[in-house]
Amino acid sequence: MKITPATSQRFVVTILWLLTAITILVLLFIIVYILFHGIRNVTWSFLTESPRRMGRQGGVFPMIVGTIAVTGLAVLIAAPVGVLTTIFLTEYTRESKLTSVIRFGADCLAAIPSIIFGLFGFVFFVVVLGMGFSIISGALTLAIMVLPTIIRTSEEAIRAVPAVYREVSYGLGSTRWQMVTRVVLKSALPGIGTGIVLSIGRCVSETAAVMLTAGSALRMPYSPLESSRTLSLHFYILSREGISMQNAYATASVLIITILAINIIAYLLMRRLIAKVR
Repeated sequence: MKITPATSQRFVVTILWLLTAITILVLLFIIVYILFHGIRNVTWSFLTESPRRMGRQGGVFPMIVGTIAVTGLAVLIAAPVGVLTTIFLTEYTRESKLTSVIRFGADCLAAIPSIIFGLFGFVFFVVVLGMGFSIISGALTLAIMVLPTIIRTSEEAIRAVPAVYREVSYGLGSTRWQMVTRVVLKSALPGIGTGIVLSIGRCVSETAAVMLTAGSALRMPYSPLESSRTLSLHFYILSREGISMQNAYATASVLIITILAINIIAYLLMRRLIAKVR
């Protein structure tokens, strides 16, 4: 029996849809399972109180503050460095051994396990530079960890900008910097934003690197030089040590809702930016 090209096409499309459905179902199962066990314990007092008895009682407000502080500072450090590195690679240099080495280094960094970044941050930032377990130590470590993601996604976004945009900009008398900032970056902004959002999600959900650099203090942080515990680390400690599975599930629910909210808001903002660019 001869299989026609149309039949092969339908078979492949069916397999792809099936695999996609399985992936979505697994994601939904994880989200529903965590929320089913934890959402009923997410109350206003849980969100606004400090933990008591090592997390058996109380809430997660200091962890929310610590997560925002570590993630925000990490992205503020990594985003400008990553985007400027991408501009250098794509607009100010030709393909050479130097650019190949930079890209190879970024790819190598992206493949390193997070625990290795944590060990590096502990040795270099915490011990050698004397920053101790602090928000700034954790933020610098996370910034190095997400830098490859921002560089690679930004590079793909900038390379996707048509060359004719650059030619028209030069034809109107723009300098290279004006062309880059007013034409190329404006067109590539949705793609660059996607890389930054992915970096935010990774920072929020990171545990190993934060544990070895930012520490795990339960108190409210009032300075970047103080130690803090993030939501992901708090969830890990509560569940790993069996302190309170009830609060562990509630913390995981807050973490999932936070990540979903970040992605939804970023998606809506990207749609608005794409509409303005077009």
